[in-house]
Amino acid sequence: MPPSTLTPRDVFRTIKEKDIRYVDLKYVDLFGRMLHLSLPVGVFDEDLFINGLNFDGSSVRGFQSIHDSDMIMKPDINTMFIDPFMDDPTLSFFCNIINPRTQDLYTRDTRALAARAERYVRQSRLADTAFFGPELEFYVFDDVRFHQDTRQGFYHIDSKAGFWNMGRDEGPNIAYKVGQKRGYSASLPIDTFHNLRAKMCNVLMAVGIDVELHHGEVGSGGQNEIGMRFSTLTDMADRAIKYKYVIKNVAHRYGKTATFMPKPLFQEAGSGMHVNMSLWKDNKNLFYASGRYGEISETAEYFIGGVLEHAPAISAFCNPTTNSYRRLVPGYEAPINRAYSASNRSVSVRIPMGASSPKAKRIEYRTPDPSSNPYLAFAAILMAGLDGIERKLKPPAPIDDDIYEMDPKELEDLGILGIPADLAEALQALRQDHEFLLRGGVFTPDLIETWLRMKQKDEVDYVRLRPHPGEFSLYFDT
Repeated sequence: MPPSTLTPRDVFRTIKEKDIRYVDLKYVDLFGRMLHLSLPVGVFDEDLFINGLNFDGSSVRGFQSIHDSDMIMKPDINTMFIDPFMDDPTLSFFCNIINPRTQDLYTRDTRALAARAERYVRQSRLADTAFFGPELEFYVFDDVRFHQDTRQGFYHIDSKAGFWNMGRDEGPNIAYKVGQKRGYSASLPIDTFHNLRAKMCNVLMAVGIDVELHHGEVGSGGQNEIGMRFSTLTDMADRAIKYKYVIKNVAHRYGKTATFMPKPLFQEAGSGMHVNMSLWKDNKNLFYASGRYGEISETAEYFIGGVLEHAPAISAFCNPTTNSYRRLVPGYEAPINRAYSASNRSVSVRIPMGASSPKAKRIEYRTPDPSSNPYLAFAAILMAGLDGIERKLKPPAPIDDDIYEMDPKELEDLGILGIPADLAEALQALRQDHEFLLRGGVFTPDLIETWLRMKQKDEVDYVRLRPHPGEFSLYFDT
């Protein structure tokens, strides 16, 4: 749940009691990467919460041009936590970004966008609270090398736990490796990451994240997941950013590297970010209805209809990298068809059936991945769902069979459509379908236009213009 309201007095009491030496201001760029600035505690005062701190917006990807670069970051007092990775005691805050020319929240500040989405929910009177619970998967590797220039391009990944090292002379090799695609809930000693995940959980809880479980995931070579308790949209996005920060830094402390790249390994499971969500009004879960399919209400059904209707467009935010679409292929439990079902993991929207409590009823959108900016991804899903409720969009009938076993003609007859095949297609879908995102001023044309331009130039074209290593295997002797 969102943290209780803190005051400057609480901050300075913490500084004194914990002998804080530095204050760290954290924020994210347009694409969700965390950045930070640190201040000696002696220059920190209450004025920072009122007037903020100036910084160079032209040096932040997706922000300002060099001729108009001055920006202000203003810490959110309710996000206070002690950073566990800095040698000197350091108090951290997440920040909102202010445009000094207007004193308004910056249009490309995605944290502020998430707050606008929550405000739009209340203004719409369709609900008063949106809860989100993402499941971020990640890989931990022992060695990662990659390089790209005019004459060469390669990557090399290794993990002592990978099945490909079963025959390596490790002096001795004790053979406890995870078999290919057999990592899910593997027990010790095969699960060689248990103790590392436990340490990650300890740190997550120390910085205010409620951990519910941890386990190995499907992929051999170090795929893992740590489950977090749900919260409201902006607070949950804050937690997702903090989660990634903790996972990467704990892995680094133990001489390993963690990645949230959706598909780092060929022929292994990709890393997803299944997003669980529900809408509430007057302390009542609007997604629950007894006696209906999956025990979901008509409101939930319309919400699903909106998500499936706009799935191609919101893929530009929920699956925002060229690598995202290496994961979204048949045969890897990846949700590539716009359908819903109860307890069926082959569809893009699942109704979890493990808990029958009205309070626990939710839907799970399985397409997103953890390379996304959670502020944008959660807000985009929410706006799509609200559009479905407002327009009473009925999704196709639920599919209870394994959708991967159906041929294209069956899917066509059932009205089941697919998602974009690559990032370029997702960006085109967003160009054509984004009016629903602009309602209530949640997303802005400026942000969408910047996103489309930078993603096309910096990522789609970057990959499109370079030879792929696999092409040498296919075509060098032609």
